[in-house]
Amino acid sequence: MVNIEQVTTSEINDIIPLFDGYRVFYKMKSDLDAARIFLQDRVTNNESVIFAAYEGKNAIGFVQLYFTFSSVSLEKSIILNDLYVAAEHRGKSVGQQLLLKSQEFCKINGYKGLALETAIDNPAQKLYEKLGWEKDSYCFHYFWQVK
Repeated sequence: MVNIEQVTTSEINDIIPLFDGYRVFYKMKSDLDAARIFLQDRVTNNESVIFAAYEGKNAIGFVQLYFTFSSVSLEKSIILNDLYVAAEHRGKSVGQQLLLKSQEFCKINGYKGLALETAIDNPAQKLYEKLGWEKDSYCFHYFWQVK
């Protein structure tokens, strides 16, 4: 059975290997120390909420949520920035459970909703749509990078 728990500073070490694996998946260099510091800072400074999926005492997946606001609607919302399930646990509804926990957190805490971006070819899109997420078809996303 999988349990979903909010990660506190005490549980950061449980998800470091997963977070590092997530970053490596996106072609970043493995760096466990930097991952630990980054996550510790986010949780300590209340800059994100992280939920981990546990099978027994082993973390097998996580989701990280960041907070934002809409000046137009005058409401707070959440960016689902990171979602990762260890390869050997994919296809077992772990990602779905993490998404449902994120949606529950959003509802309970009075947020307008959740936003995420994903690769055009990401097969998880079917899961997002199954859980009520709607594809934004009227907006492009741009990014400016400091060089």
